[in-house]
Amino acid sequence: MAKSSVLGYPRIGAEREWKKALEAFWSGKLEESELHGRLREIRLNHLMKQKQRNIDWIAVNDFSYYDHMLDHAAMFGLIPDRFAYEGGPVPLSVYYGIARGTRDAVASEMTKWFNTNYHYIVPELQGIEPALTENKPLQAYREAKEKLGIEGKPVIVGPLTFLKLSKGYDRSETDAWLERLIPLYVRILQELEQEGVRWVQIDEPILVTKVSDVDVNRLKAIYGTFAASAPKLNIMLQTYFESVERYGDIVALPVQGIGLDFVHGLGGNLSAIKALGFPQDKVLGAGVIDGRGIWKAPLRDKIGLLEELANQVSDDRLIVQTSCSLIHVPVTASRESDLPAELRNALAFADEKLDELALLTKAISLGAAEVADEVVKLEIGRLEFERSDERARVDVRQAVEALRGSRPERGAPFPERRLVQQEKWRLPLFPTTTIGSFPQTDEVRKARRLWRNGEWDDTRYAGFIRGQIDTWIGLQEEIGLDVLVHGEFERTDMVEFFGEKLAGFAFTGHGWVQSYGSRCVKPPIIYGDVAFRGPMTVEETAYAQSRTNRPVKGMLTGPITIMNWSFVRDDLPREQIAYQLAYALRQEVEALERAGIGMIQVDEPAVREGLPLKEEAHGEYLDWAVKAFRIATCTVRDSTQIHTHMCYCEFHDMIDSIKAMDADVISIEASRSHGELIHSFETNTYQLGIGLGVYDIHSPRVPRAEEMTGMIERALRVLDPQLFWINPDCGLKTRGKEETVVSLRNMVSAARIARSQYGAQTGTSTK
Repeated sequence: MAKSSVLGYPRIGAEREWKKALEAFWSGKLEESELHGRLREIRLNHLMKQKQRNIDWIAVNDFSYYDHMLDHAAMFGLIPDRFAYEGGPVPLSVYYGIARGTRDAVASEMTKWFNTNYHYIVPELQGIEPALTENKPLQAYREAKEKLGIEGKPVIVGPLTFLKLSKGYDRSETDAWLERLIPLYVRILQELEQEGVRWVQIDEPILVTKVSDVDVNRLKAIYGTFAASAPKLNIMLQTYFESVERYGDIVALPVQGIGLDFVHGLGGNLSAIKALGFPQDKVLGAGVIDGRGIWKAPLRDKIGLLEELANQVSDDRLIVQTSCSLIHVPVTASRESDLPAELRNALAFADEKLDELALLTKAISLGAAEVADEVVKLEIGRLEFERSDERARVDVRQAVEALRGSRPERGAPFPERRLVQQEKWRLPLFPTTTIGSFPQTDEVRKARRLWRNGEWDDTRYAGFIRGQIDTWIGLQEEIGLDVLVHGEFERTDMVEFFGEKLAGFAFTGHGWVQSYGSRCVKPPIIYGDVAFRGPMTVEETAYAQSRTNRPVKGMLTGPITIMNWSFVRDDLPREQIAYQLAYALRQEVEALERAGIGMIQVDEPAVREGLPLKEEAHGEYLDWAVKAFRIATCTVRDSTQIHTHMCYCEFHDMIDSIKAMDADVISIEASRSHGELIHSFETNTYQLGIGLGVYDIHSPRVPRAEEMTGMIERALRVLDPQLFWINPDCGLKTRGKEETVVSLRNMVSAARIARSQYGAQTGTSTK
C-alpha cells in the first residue's frame, strides 16, 4: 500500500497566531514561558490536523521559532562572536538577536531560499567550532509521539545544503567543515535511532543545482558515514524545487528513500527514471502535489503520473507527497468567502492539499476506480474555472501574440537619446534623486484604512494624498534634489497597488504566507488574462508635477517583479504572463507620457530572483524577461527618460541582460555590497546611466556626507562621471521622516562635493 507524506506544514497558523505570538514576545507583552506555551499549542494543532486528514508520514521539526536554517545554526552552536554566546542551548535573546539584531550587534544576513519568496538567515561560520547544543529533531519526535501518538518523521537540513548556503569560510575549506559537522549529524541520527525513529527526512535541495564530481564524492562519504553509524534508521534523502542533478549517482547513495519533485522538476526527474530506472531497494518519495502553487491539482493527471511511476516502483515503495514544504502557500482556502465562487472553488492551499494527498494515495493503493466519484467532485470546480471568460480574453491574446514575434526597441540608441535628454532636462553633473517612496507614517496608514473602510469618501482621501504630495514636493525642493518623486503615499505595496487596478488579478482575505521571520505577505493571484483598465498612477504623478518646475518621475512596478511576487496561473507559460503584464504597463507608460511626465521609472527588483535553478535555463529566462521590460517601455519618445531600479545581484553574470533592458538610467541597491559591485565594473563596462545606492535605507542610522562621498569616489574609479546618478539604495517607505530628511540633505551635500571635484575635469555644469 502506498503512503502519503508532507514535507513541512505552514508555521504561521490560519489566523497568523504564530506571528502574533512572536511579536507580542518581542514587544514585551508576552513572557518567555507564555511564548513557549502558545507555540506548542500551534505546533500540536498543526500535527493533529495532518493526522486527522490521514497523512501517514507527518513531518516533525519543520516548525520553527523564526527560520529553519537559523535553527540548525543554533543547534550546532554556530553563533557569531558579536552575540556573546557562552555555550549550551541557545537562549531566545541570542536566537532572536541573530535574526533581528540587537543594540550592540547587527543581525545576520538574510537571503532568498533558492528561487522562492521565503528568506532564510544565513549561518556565519568564521572562527567558530561547532558543537551540538541540543537534539531538536529528537525533541520534536518525542513531543508528537507523547502528546498525539504520532510516529513523526523528523526533518533535518542536510550537511551539504547547510554548508553551501552558509557564509564565513573559504570554499577550499568545505571538506574541513564537513569533517567538523558530520560527527554532530551522526550523534543526532544515532540518538534518533536509539529512540526508535523509523524514518528521518534529510533535505538536500542543493542537489537540484549544479553538482560536481567533488560534491558526489562528498555525498558518498557523508551518507556512507550515516549508514554505518545508524544502520537501523531509514533516511529519506529529499530534493525539491527542480529535477535532481546527477540522478544516477544520487539514487545509488546508501539511503533507504529518495524524494523527487514531480511538479517543478517533472520533465527531468521522469525522464531520468524512465531512462535509468529506480533502485529496487529504495522507496520513492513522489512529489506530485505542488507545494508552491495554490491551484487544485488535476487529479486524473496526477493519478496517471503515479500509475506511470508504479511501473518503476511497486506501490508499497511509493510515497505520495508534496513537491516541497507547504510553508510557501497559505494555510486554508476555506475562509476566502469574498472571492468569486468560480475562483474560490479552484484553490487548494495547505489544508486542501492534505485532502488531495490522501485521495491520491487511496487511488494508487486501491485503484483509480475506487475514488472516481471523489475525483469528479473535487475536479468540477477547477474545470469550471478553467472555462472562465476571464482566462481567455481575445483582445489580450491577440495583442500578446503580435508582441511575441516583435523586437521591441526604442526609437534611437542610447547615445542619441542621451543628447536629446540632456538638452531637455539640463541636469547637473551627478543628478540626485530617490528611488520612489517616502515614509508611510501612522497618519498615512490611518487615512488609507479609513478610506478602505468607507469612513472617508474618495474626495477626502484624494485631498489627503495631495496634502502629503505637497509636503514632500516642498521638502525635496528645499533639500535640493534634482529629480523628484510624488512619494507613493496612496500605495500599500508595490505589487498589490497595480494588481488592484488591472484585470485578471484577485486578492485573498486570509492568504498569508511567511516571507521572513514574522513578516507575512498576501501575494496577489493572477488568475485571468491581465488587461489594462485605465490609468493607475497618472492622477497623483501629474499633480506632483504641477507643483514643481523640476522633473517628477512616474513610478511603476515592472512586469517581471509583479509576476514573481504573485501567485500565477498554471495553465500558461510564465513568459506569456510576463508579456501580458508588459502590454498592460506599456499603456500606463504611454498615459504618463501623454500627461506630460517625461521621466518614468519601471522597477524590476525581482528579475534575478526569478532565475531558474538550472544554469542552462538562465539564458532563455533572461531573454524574455528583458523583452518584457522593453515591451513596457519602448514606445516612448527619445526625450522621455526611462529609469529602472534593481536590488543587488552578482552584476557580472547579468550585465549583458541589464544592458539589453536599455533603460536610460538604472539604480542599484548596492550600499552593503559596494565593493563587490565596483569590482564587477572593473571587468565589465557599463555605458548607460547608473546610480549605485550611496547609503543603506534598511538601517535607521543617518550616514554622514563624507561616507557617501567615499562611496561616490570608489564608484567613479570605474564608472563614467557623465553617466553617474546619486541616490539612496532603495525606497524610503519604512524610514522615519526626520532621519529621511537629514540623510537626503547629507546625500545632496555629498553630490555637491563630488561636483566640485569632478566638474572642472569634465566641463559639466555643477549647479
